[in-house]
Amino acid sequence: MDVYKTQLMRRELVAEDTMAFYFARPAGYEFLPGQSFQLTLIDPPNTDAKGPTREFTIASAPHEDELMVAMRMRDSAFKEALRDAPLGATVQISEADGDLILHSDPARPAVLIAGGIGVTPFLSIARHVAREALQHPLYLFYSNWRPELAAFLPELEALQQANPHFRLIATMTEPDRQSWSGQIGVVDADLLRRHLPDLTRPVYYVAGPPPMALAMLDLLEDLGVDDADIKSAEFYGY
Repeated sequence: MDVYKTQLMRRELVAEDTMAFYFARPAGYEFLPGQSFQLTLIDPPNTDAKGPTREFTIASAPHEDELMVAMRMRDSAFKEALRDAPLGATVQISEADGDLILHSDPARPAVLIAGGIGVTPFLSIARHVAREALQHPLYLFYSNWRPELAAFLPELEALQQANPHFRLIATMTEPDRQSWSGQIGVVDADLLRRHLPDLTRPVYYVAGPPPMALAMLDLLEDLGVDDADIKSAEFYGY
C-alpha cells in the first residue's frame, strides 16, 4: 500500500467535543467519496497500546484541495497528540481504501444511515453528489443524542436545500425539547417506512458505533433487505 507525507493545515470545532482536521492533499492523491485512510503520527510525544496509527474516513469530497477527517475528542494519546500538534506538523497517510462508496445506478435510491460521527463518509458522498449533479435519490438518516453533538448538521441542511434529490432526516434520542423541534427517537422501521416509498429498492449504507451499526443491520434484515444491498462500517471511538 502506498504511503504519503502531508501536513496539518488547520483544525476547527464542528460540534460539541468533535473536531475536524484538515491536511494538505498530496500530489496525485486519489480517493472515492466514502473511502478512508490510515493516519500515522510521526514521533508523537505519547502513545498507547494501539500505537500511532488510526483509520479515518475522508470527510471531504474528491474535488477539494484539502483532506479532512473529523473525530470525537476522547481522552486518548493519539487524539491528544493530534489536537496539540502545531500547524504544519507532518503526518503520514495511506492510500484510500474501503467500499462504502455510492453505487453506479442512479435509478436506485441510496439510503445512508449514520450514528454520530459515522456521518463522515456520507458528508463526502453528499458533497460529491451535489458537486457532480448526480441524479441518485439520496436519503440520510442521521441520529445523535442531542443537536449540539451533530457534526456538520448545518451544512447537511444546506445541501438538502441545494439538492432536490437529497433528503436529510435528522433525529435526536435525548434532546432538550427547547432546543430541538425536529424528529425525536432512534432510527427504526417506522421512521424508514415514513420516508421511503419502497424499503427493498434502495441500496443501504450504515456507519456508526458498533452497537448502532449492528442494530441497523438486524433491522434491515428483518425488513427483508437483501444482504447484497447493504454496505456497513463500524466506527470505533479509540
